[in-house]
Amino acid sequence: MPARSSQADWSVTMNVPLETASPPCLAERFRRAATNKILKGVLDTLCDIDNREYLEVLSKTGPLIVAVNHINFLEVPILVTHSYPLRLTGLVKSETWSNPFFAFLLNTYRAIPINRGGAFQDSFKQVREAMDSGSFVVIAPEGTRSKNGILGRGKAGVIQLALYTGSPVLPVVHYGGQSIWNNIRRFKRTPFRFKVGRPFRIKFDGRPGREEREEMLAEVMGQMARLLPVEMRGIYSSQAEQECKHLEFLEMP
Repeated sequence: MPARSSQADWSVTMNVPLETASPPCLAERFRRAATNKILKGVLDTLCDIDNREYLEVLSKTGPLIVAVNHINFLEVPILVTHSYPLRLTGLVKSETWSNPFFAFLLNTYRAIPINRGGAFQDSFKQVREAMDSGSFVVIAPEGTRSKNGILGRGKAGVIQLALYTGSPVLPVVHYGGQSIWNNIRRFKRTPFRFKVGRPFRIKFDGRPGREEREEMLAEVMGQMARLLPVEMRGIYSSQAEQECKHLEFLEMP
């Protein structure tokens, strides 16, 4: 079994100084609350959402990285609206801002643009500022939608982000949303379920090489896979049951 830490440490250890991000002003808080109410109403009409475990865990922790599986468009607005009044933001591919409607939503929730395949430094700095101001940050390690719900191959961005910020990572998975379009055509609500794993830090002394980063990524994806039904674990089915040498598990407060 993975080693358990003797004491939970939820502080975010920043590696270099940074300026504190400005908190939302009154107008921004009002816009976010109004948008959240409308969007949540639409989502609750379309879906039967069970977020009790997810919200309970988030409410007990400090700002951290939420690593979530990526099935389709549905999980991000559900994650954000069903975490309110906790503040969530996330890393979103920069081209999404080309759609005016999505741009409004992304700006309302202070989403952080990232250029896939490009340099991540500026985006990671914004992540640190967001976490310093009290926001949780969502990242989808797969980097692209699976559409069928089967966990896809992870990308190293989640490892780079966790090491860069020193932040704990909370694995969160969901399932059910892959059936949204079929259920809409049948005028049926879609069951949407969250499962939450054990929070952890990625531990490593010095600068990890490629082999170490791949091992870390496999362990992170394995922690996500073990929360999913067996048939949805994909290539990480065996990894879900293996021990973790790079992850330090934290006790819940």
